Amino acid sequence: MSYLEVRDLVVAYGAIQAVRGVSFKVEKGQIVSLIGSNGAGKTTTLRTISGLLRAVSGEVLLDGEPIHRLPAHAILSKGIAHSPEGRKLFARMTVEENLRLGAYTRNDDAEIRKDIDHVYELFPVLGERRTNKAGLFSGGEQQMLAIGRAMMSRPSVLMLDEPSMGLSPIMTQKIFSTIKELQAEGTTILLVEQNALSALALSDSAYVIDLGRTTLSGTGRELLADPRVQEAYLGEGVGS
Repeated sequence: MSYLEVRDLVVAYGAIQAVRGVSFKVEKGQIVSLIGSNGAGKTTTLRTISGLLRAVSGEVLLDGEPIHRLPAHAILSKGIAHSPEGRKLFARMTVEENLRLGAYTRNDDAEIRKDIDHVYELFPVLGERRTNKAGLFSGGEQQMLAIGRAMMSRPSVLMLDEPSMGLSPIMTQKIFSTIKELQAEGTTILLVEQNALSALALSDSAYVIDLGRTTLSGTGRELLADPRVQEAYLGEGVGS
């Protein structure tokens, strides 16, 4: 039994079906990537798993338990945290205030303090600027804070939506290095990422989402070597 499983998910915005039968599995401790073109349904899938959207049909199972009918706060309490596309920070609040909001389902103040300090260990710049407002930060610093805020609920599954969007190559490398470090600490990662080359190189397994459906799957290495993936998502020369 997989730790997180999505079965035949169908999600619509009014009369328009954005997701038309997505299925995939995430084993505990893995990094799993969803890749695909813009508008393929990847973000909609994450929003549905986290309870922000309701599925028309299909199931989402966490450790064998259906969670797709639960409200978002209950899904968070079950252990699934979501760092959304565009970061969605509270710009007028400080670093530390944003982090504490990530722990709003908890009441263990001493442990919350430890987790905030751990975020500062992962991202020292956040510790140095803990009293600064989030809206004053660069894109990379905001992404660090968004990931840190999601970690504050102590999730067993961390969903990251486009964590490298708009970042410099150096900052992108830092973010992906941190994702690998979080996996080493025991966090299961579900990653949506336009940088398909980096995502697949990082992933234990991956799935291609196209026009709202799962069309290909395999290990990260297998999809990196697949000519169809190379042509559609990785650019010329990758397989040479």
